[in-house]
Amino acid sequence: MTKSFVLRSGERGHDVIYSDGSASSYVAGHPGSYVARESSFNFHQYQGGRPGFGTIRVFGDEVFNGSGCGYNMHPHHNFIICAFVLEGELTHINTAGHGMVDQLRQGDYYVFSAGSGGKHCELSISPENMNAIYLWLMPGQLYLPPSYHRAHFDIRTRRNRIVQLVGDVDGALPVAQDLRVSRLVTDRVGHFTYTPRTPEHGVYVFVVDGGATVNGVALARRDSMGITGAGALVLDVPDSSDVFFVETAMLDDGRIRAWEKAHGADLID
Repeated sequence: MTKSFVLRSGERGHDVIYSDGSASSYVAGHPGSYVARESSFNFHQYQGGRPGFGTIRVFGDEVFNGSGCGYNMHPHHNFIICAFVLEGELTHINTAGHGMVDQLRQGDYYVFSAGSGGKHCELSISPENMNAIYLWLMPGQLYLPPSYHRAHFDIRTRRNRIVQLVGDVDGALPVAQDLRVSRLVTDRVGHFTYTPRTPEHGVYVFVVDGGATVNGVALARRDSMGITGAGALVLDVPDSSDVFFVETAMLDDGRIRAWEKAHGADLID
């Protein structure tokens, strides 16, 4: 049976965290700088939505506002964190391996597997604001050695087709989980089909810009949809659209199943 839910842009959780006051040890930047975060799933102070979807625990649409804004050095363990830079410049410092300082701009993305323990710091040092999609995943195995990989999605040469960025194909960044992240950027009207590995896999579709009609459901800018039990997702998109697909194994997670049962009216069968 196919099940799905739709999350409109304005239904996401909203947080604004300033660089001064009680959050100053966590959020970097000059006084007045702040992180604006729109959360698709429960995260930080937003606890009014879904606990997650499959292995996804966080899907954040974040903007670092102000020079030097971002997150000071902080620890993670047993989480996989991905960032996809949409605008601006992200300076990312992490301790995986021998450690590194990485600068990412529009189209760049990384996969940071914290595993047995790692730290990182993320800053927007340039005067322009930085906007990125953050994806947090549960790992397939606990306490793996920390690792870091990065790559670039060239919008000019990879448009008008669905391109896998993370997962198990050549050219995609590896991840220790049954998960695939793909992206579609168009500059003309198009008809596309996304086929998950199995119908039992879930696919979370997020429209960054433009729009898309997915299996008959119209999604506008920053709208999203999660679907399970579908053999294929059929998309019709206008020109100038940008769409992310996160395909995940579906876990037998009691918290998520309880939330779905309590909010059954929000599910589309």
